[in-house]
Amino acid sequence: MEGLPAEIKDHLPTGPVRGRGACINPGNRFETVRLHVLGEHLDGQLREHPCGRQVRTQVFEDDTRSILNRVDSPDLGFNWTVNPYRGCEHGCIYCYARPGHEYLALSSGLDFETRIFAKPEAPRLLREALSRASWQGEPIVFSGVTDCYQPIEAGLAITRACLEVCAEFAQPVSIVTKNKLVLRDLDLLKQLAAHNAASVAVSITSLNNALASKMEPRASAPRERLETIRQLAAAGIPTHVMVAPIIPALNEPEAAAILNAAAEAGARDAGYVLLRLPHQIRALFEEWLGRHYPDRAARVLNALRDMHGGELYNADFFHRQRGAGPRAEQIGAAFRLFKRRAGLGRDGERLAGDRRAGGWAALSSAEFLRRRSLNISRAHRGQLGLFG
Repeated sequence: MEGLPAEIKDHLPTGPVRGRGACINPGNRFETVRLHVLGEHLDGQLREHPCGRQVRTQVFEDDTRSILNRVDSPDLGFNWTVNPYRGCEHGCIYCYARPGHEYLALSSGLDFETRIFAKPEAPRLLREALSRASWQGEPIVFSGVTDCYQPIEAGLAITRACLEVCAEFAQPVSIVTKNKLVLRDLDLLKQLAAHNAASVAVSITSLNNALASKMEPRASAPRERLETIRQLAAAGIPTHVMVAPIIPALNEPEAAAILNAAAEAGARDAGYVLLRLPHQIRALFEEWLGRHYPDRAARVLNALRDMHGGELYNADFFHRQRGAGPRAEQIGAAFRLFKRRAGLGRDGERLAGDRRAGGWAALSSAEFLRRRSLNISRAHRGQLGLFG
């Protein structure tokens, strides 16, 4: 870092960090103040800590009053999500959820992966929501925003407590994760799957350990995610693979290999999403790309611009997940070909991200409604008994 400019915006006063995805804290888009750090100071920090500093994860309680989140995006294949955590320790540099931390007066950069807000009341709130007469057992997606099996879940077990509630109600659940910790809850997933009320999508963005550890520093290794698919499938849980995001000129060439490996492990279907760079994620990704892959940076960014009308991102519904133009069409056509060759999707199931294809693999609310009917009947008989 010798010879840095006199001032560098968004960098950390403590200098580079290690074991994290982001090494900067971009200014909050809702605030006018940004931190500029002297290059001379950063040079000194690097000399003292040539491998970077470790930053510990801080966990705060989120006193949210509701846990079911209504999704009104027309290009997503689900209507409801449950997110036990805000922020994610996995530290995926591309995570589209990062800008959400700015509503907490924090940064979408290092703050997002080191300052996590947990919702300990989530199981109680979920039970209350599922008990309402208006709730009809629509499928719920866990991790629609941040990963419900991120590392701190191993100790807090909020996701497991929520799944226990879902198993009790036979509430249909789909899970998206890139962490092998989901295997801890196989017992609950099997209970739900017995009523066609569970499915899991495992996100695999690369089979290359070096690339994966840079993009997703605290997520499970690629081989562990494949083993997760294998064990879920063996247990009878409908399991899919998400190649999300596809980054042109970076992990794009791996799509066929990922799909083949996932199919061999027992995945039933596959989906993909193009890299999304809303708000401050653009600055984060560009900094990360220049730090780890400076030789490919221009190719990656130019390819993104080709698919977004000259910009790095276009947030329009439907466009944002697939892009447009010849390059985007080529990626989509190649993915469909690789998927077909791998034998994925032959049973008619589809993944989130395509409303026209029916969204998530069809889950059944029949058992949920049957149990609700029995509970209502028992409650009615109990009330009549008061007058016996």
